Amino acid sequence: MTEANFDFDLIVIGAGYGGFDAAKHAAENGLNVAIVESRDMGGTCVNRGCVPSKALLAASGKVRELADAEHLSGFGIHAAPVRFERKKIADHANNLVATIRTNLTKSLERAGVTILRGEGRLEGIQKVGLREPSGVDRIFTSKDVILATGSDPFVPPGIEIDGRTVFTSDEAVNLEWLPRWIAIIGSGYIGLEFADVYTALGCEVTMIEALERVMPTFDPDLSKLASRRLLDGRDIDARAGLLASKVTPGCPVVVELCDFNTRKLIEELEVDAVLVATGRVPATKGLNLDSVGVETNRGFIPIDESMRVLIDGNPLSHLWAVGDVTGKLMLAHTAAAQGTIAVDNILGDFREIDYRSIPAATFTHPEISSVGLSEEEAKVLASKEKFDLGVVRSYFKANSKALAEKESDGIMKLLFRKDSGEVLGAHIYGLHAADLIQEVANALARRQTVLDLSCEVHTHPTLSEVVEVAYKQAARQVSTL
Repeated sequence: MTEANFDFDLIVIGAGYGGFDAAKHAAENGLNVAIVESRDMGGTCVNRGCVPSKALLAASGKVRELADAEHLSGFGIHAAPVRFERKKIADHANNLVATIRTNLTKSLERAGVTILRGEGRLEGIQKVGLREPSGVDRIFTSKDVILATGSDPFVPPGIEIDGRTVFTSDEAVNLEWLPRWIAIIGSGYIGLEFADVYTALGCEVTMIEALERVMPTFDPDLSKLASRRLLDGRDIDARAGLLASKVTPGCPVVVELCDFNTRKLIEELEVDAVLVATGRVPATKGLNLDSVGVETNRGFIPIDESMRVLIDGNPLSHLWAVGDVTGKLMLAHTAAAQGTIAVDNILGDFREIDYRSIPAATFTHPEISSVGLSEEEAKVLASKEKFDLGVVRSYFKANSKALAEKESDGIMKLLFRKDSGEVLGAHIYGLHAADLIQEVANALARRQTVLDLSCEVHTHPTLSEVVEVAYKQAARQVSTL
């Protein structure tokens, strides 16, 4: 029952995955809940991110597979020339978005969540303002408030967006046209995934990375191997150390490239289109955080491990934040976990989040995934805590299932403590890497050791044996003294 002096027990501002999971979990546990959304239900992931992009990757991946005559001939298969319809591929993504968005909305309604349409903001402690699409402004009171407004694509200075010839991932997922030559600015997971889509569908790609190496956020060993297949083996010209200092929309699009360090103009490109994939920024500007005294860090809302919003390092009562606005791990499943944990704490069940055990994946063909510490982070920890770091590598070329699929291009790197055997992290490149990483994530969450994990039996022949081999290699290096 809602306390008499509040309109709701909980108001969630933002209906992305973080807000959705929070609102649904709270309602299922008896709270009177409202969720505020100004755009489409489901947020970035459902409408402009994970869902449509994976639909495009699924379709373009099939095109790539069918068009790989050399790979198919190894099985004795000879396919006819591949034909595809861009619009039907786009329709597949759009239909999937509509289905999931509808299911999500109905799920909230069945749980008893009140859906409020409009722009939400804070109006002081335990107060939420709502500007409805009609322009009507209302104020609601709530015992607790969760901020879950997500993020937007970051567009660097000097880049002009027109949504047609120069665009972000928000527009790219619509696949409205296929440019003959497209420049992709950024070689993180967004840039890599769209390069995978565009090259499969016949586009020429120039990938521009400001930092000193392409794929800078990925494990260097994996990047070296993966780039041979994902970049060098495709119609992609990847360039590092170059800054796209100015991008002017039009036909053609003009891209001025400068040396990242000196800012000296190096080259001017004329391409058909530009995709800006330079990261994301928190959507916090309209939240009126000043009304409760919260100061952001580069736009991100500071929180503790239980999702409480912080002021000068101290938790603020009844105000919580989850998802991309917190700047922790900007992943949909992280937001969902944060949302559930925030509600559990509101309900009085103290919980904290374990970011180290949350995996990440890039859905290229093949995939890249990771969980836990990077090798560099693990080295720092080893130095600080005075233990020897163990690093082992397991290769897909020794795996029967990968060989049967003729997809043996892959590697797993496992990081662990040599004193205790505790798993610290893992990085995988290869067939179904996004699925394989979950096993290691579960081990990390339970703080398991490679000694125990090496005794677990894996199905043969499966790709999971790549993980098993790594565990067994690691176990042999653990000190038993």
